[in-house]
Amino acid sequence: MLVLVLNSGSSSVKYQVRHVSTGSAVGADGAVGADGAGGGAAGDGSSTSDGPEALIAEGIVERIGEGEVTDHVEALAIINAELDETMSGRQLDAVGHRVVHGGERFSEPVLISNEITRAIERLNPLAPLHNPANVLGIRAIEDTWPDLPQVAVFDTAFHRTLPERSWRYAIPNHFYRHYGIRRYGFHGTSVEYVTAQAATLLGTARQDFNAVVAHLGNGASVTAIEGGRSVDTSMGFTPLEGLVMGTRSGDLDPSILLFLQRDGWTADELDRMLNRESGLTALFGSNDMRAIVEAGDDRARLTLDIASYRLAKYIGGYHVAVSGAQAIVFTAGIGENSWEFRQAVAHRLAPLGVKLDDDANRAQADTARVISAPDSALAVLVVPTDEERAIAEATAAVVHAQGC
Repeated sequence: MLVLVLNSGSSSVKYQVRHVSTGSAVGADGAVGADGAGGGAAGDGSSTSDGPEALIAEGIVERIGEGEVTDHVEALAIINAELDETMSGRQLDAVGHRVVHGGERFSEPVLISNEITRAIERLNPLAPLHNPANVLGIRAIEDTWPDLPQVAVFDTAFHRTLPERSWRYAIPNHFYRHYGIRRYGFHGTSVEYVTAQAATLLGTARQDFNAVVAHLGNGASVTAIEGGRSVDTSMGFTPLEGLVMGTRSGDLDPSILLFLQRDGWTADELDRMLNRESGLTALFGSNDMRAIVEAGDDRARLTLDIASYRLAKYIGGYHVAVSGAQAIVFTAGIGENSWEFRQAVAHRLAPLGVKLDDDANRAQADTARVISAPDSALAVLVVPTDEERAIAEATAAVVHAQGC
């Protein structure tokens, strides 16, 4: 089965075709700018939050011709033309959509219908930068390939196993009942995939696997895994809570926002500050971890210190939450590629008996591997994530089950 995996952001559409039986990418992949899609952050909690101009400058998004692509339908037309050139006549069997927020309704991937699309749309208030763009991608596929089965794979679904002690905020219950304000968690598709890979690497059955998984990209989160299931996670009602991220603040005293609002800051200004101008960008002036570790000056050292300290605090807490983790797992761009950041975090975890094998930590590889020393109390792993593969496999499973 050939599955087109789409990650529709508000200012770009990322795509990849996957052959499900082999797990390999087929034909073209990449991203197309869709500047007319409504503004705001591109993609989801793990993707870049820069606009189309920055994406184009970084080579992540192509500029098509002389003008900007104006909407998702136009972006799909360009993707379709690209696929025609590279797939040698092979036809797509289904489309898998990464949908950021599934709310409380969606705990697993589902075959998309008009009713499902409307249900995703009703969740827009919970993810105003994400779900509207996801819906635009779904409707664009309907316009481009009306007979192609579509499946929604939700980033929040893996965290639906959170116990109430983890997901409930200590605020009046009315806010949960009326607005749905609770911890949902994100990066679930990545964390679920990486959890299975990590358990296999250690020769442990997934249902017996306890771990702490750190998904560290421009968006960053950490998840407590007990018995192969998510029992706590750092992102909350939105992807803003938790770790220091590329452009997001992570945890902070909510009274700061009240203080600034009383001083005249608007909701939109605060939103931009917290989501676009904070995190590594605020501390160092760039969200590029490579630039931070290469700089080596006082500002860079402080940035690394703050970010690694925040993560180490979460890992220590989640080690307790799962009654003793067997492993700490690093994944995503920073987690997979920055040995310096892994080293900084592991150094802070020495009281837990964590020790790295320095050579293994520094070695570059694109496979899952153990980087801890033989006498480390906890195994430390680097496991490359492959969300596209996970989405493609989930899509194929739903399509087969529905007999499409």
